[in-house]
Amino acid sequence: MEDIHPQLKEFIVDYCTRYKIRAVDPGALSLDTSIDLDLDIVDIEIDLFLAEFAEKFRVDQSKFSWYKYGYPTGSTSVNVIRTVFGYKASWVKRLSNRIYKPRFRVSNLQDAVITGKLI
Repeated sequence: MEDIHPQLKEFIVDYCTRYKIRAVDPGALSLDTSIDLDLDIVDIEIDLFLAEFAEKFRVDQSKFSWYKYGYPTGSTSVNVIRTVFGYKASWVKRLSNRIYKPRFRVSNLQDAVITGKLI
């Protein structure tokens, strides 16, 4: 399995810490980590996240469109489950994944870092 680019991992952890989104364990990040479901970066925050990502990694995002992924809006049900049970248990992650289908993953960002284009 391919590893996350170290600078990308550092960027994600730093972003989540700086904006107090969610405490992120760098060791738990993988290419399959969902930006909207696992990290809980949705709505307007996702646009700010992508803008900072594109600026830091000098990625061309001119051709990027949410039509391919669907705009991540989050889920009230998932937020309630997270509040009550936390998000560390595997059954909570599986249930959350059934309720809300993740739309944007770290692998998409990794591809953008490699190719120089966010598509």
